[in-house]
Amino acid sequence: MKKSLLLASLLSLFLVGCSSTPINDASKPTGPTADEKDLDLASLRDPNNILSKRSIYFDYDKDVVKAEYKDLVAAHAKYVSTHPKAKMTLTGNTDDRGSREYNVSLGQRRSVSVKKSMNVLGAQDTQIETVSFGEERADTNCKDDACYAKDRRVDISYEKE
Repeated sequence: MKKSLLLASLLSLFLVGCSSTPINDASKPTGPTADEKDLDLASLRDPNNILSKRSIYFDYDKDVVKAEYKDLVAAHAKYVSTHPKAKMTLTGNTDDRGSREYNVSLGQRRSVSVKKSMNVLGAQDTQIETVSFGEERADTNCKDDACYAKDRRVDISYEKE
């Protein structure tokens, strides 16, 4: 009996000696998380960085990426190719002229066109999802082409942002 009591006491002392002290919230680091470091989210949010630009605009009824957006597409392709954990969604949009079915198709062709351009520049298929909203996000009060032009675009968004 004395041996069991002594053994239990020693075991208790051993367990108390192995306990750890919890870290309180005030002592936790407030810097970026591991994902933020790996993804360099600061560069995506910096308004002076080309990566903060997220829309690629298209001509009426077209799905070809215009030359003026090649640098923007290249910058985002380089970002995802150098950050393997990065995942983006390319959302195709259209103005509200044309049937719903046609506009959903055109929005998808636009997002796929941007994706293919990024693939050629090193971005992996697994990092890019394409979606079409067609005319769902269009300004229904447009009366001129300048207004319609704002709806003819692909928007880039990142998963962890």
